[in-house]
Amino acid sequence: MPGRRLVLASTSPYRRELLARLRLPFVVESPEVDERPRPGEAPVETASRLALAKAHAVAARHADAVVIGSDQVADLDGHGVGKPGDHERATAQLRAMRGRVVVFQTAVAVVCRATGFAESALVPVAVRMRDLSDAEIERYLRAEVPYDCAGSAKIETLGIALVESVASDDPTALIGLPLIRTCELLRRAGIDPLGEPAAPAGA
Repeated sequence: MPGRRLVLASTSPYRRELLARLRLPFVVESPEVDERPRPGEAPVETASRLALAKAHAVAARHADAVVIGSDQVADLDGHGVGKPGDHERATAQLRAMRGRVVVFQTAVAVVCRATGFAESALVPVAVRMRDLSDAEIERYLRAEVPYDCAGSAKIETLGIALVESVASDDPTALIGLPLIRTCELLRRAGIDPLGEPAAPAGA
């Protein structure tokens, strides 16, 4: 599959920065899908479904491209904790999670309509949160304003101070795109980060 364009189906700056680490040319496009969980849907199911939905949505517009979609849902005792959107919800989320283990369910999907390739992988990250005081939560939220992050946890910056420990097979999954699994899926789709260069991003 030499020469296929690579498209990231996401407007997330975090995923864009992570994918750029692979030094592959790519373009970014918004998937424009409804990201709300379905009634009774487990966090692991939501993340997997939305990663594929995002990739398929953009692949429908670029049939010859290889498209990456990803989604992350914070899982607290089987209940999804999404992006808070505002200060009040973020405060409530962090209070609920303090002193507990939150599993960040991060899914990635790779789709190419031209070849019929469509595969996904799920990478859970178990995070033990510190028993944070209300004052610590407030200082963190004022400093980071992480209202666009699942579970209000912006781990790549000051959010690391919220955490007691992290357990995962793929450390980049916590930030939003599991690069080990992404590389694996890209190789299966015909794009090897260590192989021949992909097509230019604008091709």
